Amino acid sequence: MPLFGNEDVKAAVADRTPEASVEPRRSSMSAFLDSDIFHSFLRSKVTVAAALGTATLFLLALLAPWISPHDPFDLATLSIMDARVPPVWMEYADPRFLLGTDDQGRDLLSGIFYGMRISLIVGFCSVIAAAVLGISLGLVAGYMGGRVDAVIMRIADIQLTFPAILIALLVDGAARGIFGGIDREVFSFWILIFSLALSFWVQYARTVRGSTMVEKNKEYVQAARVIGIPSVIIMVRHILPNVTGPVLVIATINLALAIVTEATLSFLGVGMPPTQPSLGTLISIGNDFLYSGEWWIAIFPGLALALLVLNVNLLGDWLRDALNPKLR
Repeated sequence: MPLFGNEDVKAAVADRTPEASVEPRRSSMSAFLDSDIFHSFLRSKVTVAAALGTATLFLLALLAPWISPHDPFDLATLSIMDARVPPVWMEYADPRFLLGTDDQGRDLLSGIFYGMRISLIVGFCSVIAAAVLGISLGLVAGYMGGRVDAVIMRIADIQLTFPAILIALLVDGAARGIFGGIDREVFSFWILIFSLALSFWVQYARTVRGSTMVEKNKEYVQAARVIGIPSVIIMVRHILPNVTGPVLVIATINLALAIVTEATLSFLGVGMPPTQPSLGTLISIGNDFLYSGEWWIAIFPGLALALLVLNVNLLGDWLRDALNPKLR
């Protein structure tokens, strides 16, 4: 009687085959957890704290309709008798309003949650629009070269001579002049996004153009040209994935710049209207009462804006260093 059965022989043979010695392919998540970028993230306590702070603020803004103590947009719940109520630790406070109220009787804590949500939406939309415009023009300029490149870059140079706030003011003024009869409260959101996108596209275009001029001379692009792949497909499928690293860093930093610029425009009165207040609008409203003793109306939205911008900037700085091998 044989010492080993057929099943044992098959198992022994299978163990000696080359396929059995090959390790199973790791998942994308496992590869990311073992990457240098993730380990550099864990080593930086400041970056971890910034990530946690950013995630917390994003969740507060995202869940504002469900976690806010009051709805600052519901006029039926507002009372002028609740206007300029101080925070709960001060005299004459109302326990219903943790951080006090503004001049219209709106709960300031709820207003900060909703205002942060509007600021983030404007920031994200403007960054996406600027990235799409800048990446498209940068790819075309770098790949085509010649007169096309010269025209796009001269437009970009002219664009750089104007500050972002001035461009936004010009766009807002032009929109009011062309569409004088429009309801500003309805179209101010889209005008603001268009203004910010028009202000930030140049950085994407110049960065992508430089990377495209390097990539288009490499062998894989030359091979794609030889086999007759259209230029649009070469730019989108082959060149674009290799230039996304710097674009991601610019987008992260520009998100903080867009939030600050939106707050500045709203403070100047050309951003979001008082009926749809962003953080900048809340600060502008509180500025009128800052010297009369109601300091909380401006200070608390200002602190929320500062924390949001600081955390996003710290993440952007870490991402820039992590994606640049020379700075590791």
